Amino acid sequence: MTNQSKQNQNLMKAIKRMHTLVEHETIEKQRASKDHLGKLLRRSGDMQYEDIDVDGIQAEWVSVKRSHMKKYILLYCHGGGYNTGSLTYARSITNKLACSTSMDVLSFNYRLAPEHPYPFALTDALKIWDYLMYLGYGARDVIIAGDSAGGNLALALTLKLKEQHRILPRGLVLFSPWTDLTRSGHSHQTHCDIDPILTEAYLTQAIEDYAPGQDLQNPLISPLYGDFTDFPPVLIQAGSNGILLSDSLELHKQLVRHHVGARITVYQGMWHVFQMSPFKTAYEAMDQAAEFIFDICR
Repeated sequence: MTNQSKQNQNLMKAIKRMHTLVEHETIEKQRASKDHLGKLLRRSGDMQYEDIDVDGIQAEWVSVKRSHMKKYILLYCHGGGYNTGSLTYARSITNKLACSTSMDVLSFNYRLAPEHPYPFALTDALKIWDYLMYLGYGARDVIIAGDSAGGNLALALTLKLKEQHRILPRGLVLFSPWTDLTRSGHSHQTHCDIDPILTEAYLTQAIEDYAPGQDLQNPLISPLYGDFTDFPPVLIQAGSNGILLSDSLELHKQLVRHHVGARITVYQGMWHVFQMSPFKTAYEAMDQAAEFIFDICR
């Protein structure tokens, strides 16, 4: 085993120990613990936050305390299996995105399952999109980003806009996106004991909470089965040890089949949404995301 492999193994053990802090018997405690973890992981000294309410949806603008770009913005969809997570939990990524791009990031709390199963999250995402259009942003001024279930929501929102024959966003940035709730990918078997963040039991519960009785091949639930014709450019990042690695790889294949300008980077030794962690590889991944965003904004 190389020194790098040993370091990655030690990192995963540390992440696993930290993640056990948010594993509780009730979903209410899981939600509260993830918010607490988000506060621990964020680095907010050079950040500023503006709370807003969008038709009952709690949201916030995340920006850097320095001169920054105003023409383009990022709309961020947080992860958490559709039954946990929040804009507070997402700050470990939205802070990095705002810093690396010098762009404003709009993050929001969509309604969570099981109290609010599909399509409530998508309905809320559409409201936030319409709010941005109301503010005067054009669709091409917005890059949608998201992690895990938030990556799913970013894709579902774009597919819904396409279904409505609306102008699509400039691009998408997806961190370990959850694209296939049917769990057809091989990494669900090969990586189930490796990923320090996700387990099959967690995914089973999340699916039962979010999509009870639904057709899991509905592209607005499992975007992998969508029609990506004329889709905007997409950047996908995943960790080689992530349980959802297949979700990223198969999505990339589908995008390429539809002639979408899609890029994927699989970070060796990394895990599910490793970008949340405060270490070098996470910041390098965020720099790559910023380069992609600058490229598509030229």
